[in-house]
Amino acid sequence: MHELTLLRSVVAAVERVAAERGATGVEEVGLRVGTLSGAVPEALAGAWPIATAGTVLAGSRLELDVVQAAVRCGSCARDVPVDVLYALVCPECGTPSGELVAGRELAVAYADLADAPR
Repeated sequence: MHELTLLRSVVAAVERVAAERGATGVEEVGLRVGTLSGAVPEALAGAWPIATAGTVLAGSRLELDVVQAAVRCGSCARDVPVDVLYALVCPECGTPSGELVAGRELAVAYADLADAPR
């Protein structure tokens, strides 16, 4: 399951920030996941407890924001949502549209850190 490998990278990044800020723990992490990122949201959610076990993130919640893939169409002059099987054309007007503007995201949106000691 490559989602576990992806999450271990997320955990390491959040741990670095938590350490830099002197946080005692992490309560929640928000992750933006594009529909063309190659990551399965359900698998990410299921692997979260495993990826965070024994870390400062243990017991934290994972909030997933699934980002629909979209292409920018020059003819329609807008961003048009596409599914995973789009054929490099605008689904609205049929114009070739290879500019993917959303959907490949896999990024930490936020991390709610527990209070640092005072």
